[in-house]
Amino acid sequence: MLVFIKRATFAILFTDTISVKKELKHILSDFMQLMRFKYRVSILNENTLEENWHTRLSRFSVLLFASAFFLTTFILLTFLIFVTPLRHYLPGYGESGNRIAIVQQSMTTDSLTHQLELQQAYLSVLKDIINEKPQNDTIKSLDSVMLKERATVLLQKSKRENDFIRDYEESQKYNISSISSASSEKMYVFFRPVRGVIASTYEPQEGNFGISLITSSQENVMSVLEGTVVYAAFTFDYGWVIQVQHENDYISIYKNNTRLLKGAGEHVKAGESIAITGDDQNSGGRKHFYFEIWKQGKPVNPQDVIVF
Repeated sequence: MLVFIKRATFAILFTDTISVKKELKHILSDFMQLMRFKYRVSILNENTLEENWHTRLSRFSVLLFASAFFLTTFILLTFLIFVTPLRHYLPGYGESGNRIAIVQQSMTTDSLTHQLELQQAYLSVLKDIINEKPQNDTIKSLDSVMLKERATVLLQKSKRENDFIRDYEESQKYNISSISSASSEKMYVFFRPVRGVIASTYEPQEGNFGISLITSSQENVMSVLEGTVVYAAFTFDYGWVIQVQHENDYISIYKNNTRLLKGAGEHVKAGESIAITGDDQNSGGRKHFYFEIWKQGKPVNPQDVIVF
């Protein structure tokens, strides 16, 4: 009984499959017949209704012609875009050379803008100095242990100096003008600008208004006092030069640097690094550093105020 049921079920399924295949074949045949069925397309004269032109088209031929038309149009547009200059008008398309040129011009513009700002700051500070309106910087109290020890060493006097000072004070005891002028002066502790050996000393008669030191390579240059940078630029004679305006009309000048760490208009503290020493091309490869101090437009011997 069970075998009979299985055979009956298989026969029904086989019959259904055959009927489905026939149905699909019938539908496909109708579709192909519909696609191949031709229609007559005519062009008539409106006045005489005379046929001027006609053709026979089927759905399949119309589909074929439309596909060929769109494919040809796509190929033609692709050719025009990639071969002719029309591609430059596409958004986001550009040659790499143009992009590199644009980036370089942008960097050059930013650099020129920065240099212009530095020049304007320098001219502003220079104008204040010419008009005798410099922005004097206040020297903060030196309360660190290192600075106190350095001040103690700098202020140590020999017996001969003490005798000279005592005699001078005794002779000027009742001189009111000397007392007032002395009280107006302020004691400054100058930092050593750079470590090195003195190569040439202060000789204003020969046009040498400062001293030169032989230093090691890439030595840090420090500001001798707190102040404001009034000049920072490259010169053909001394390379990179930086000048700092201090309190009481002191100006310190640092020459023959290989790189500057501060720009015009920037505020610096005493002992702060402002430049890096460089090579002196006229000294056989040795590292020469030039340093000058000016007060109220007159040169000052650096060895009188700084222990090198």
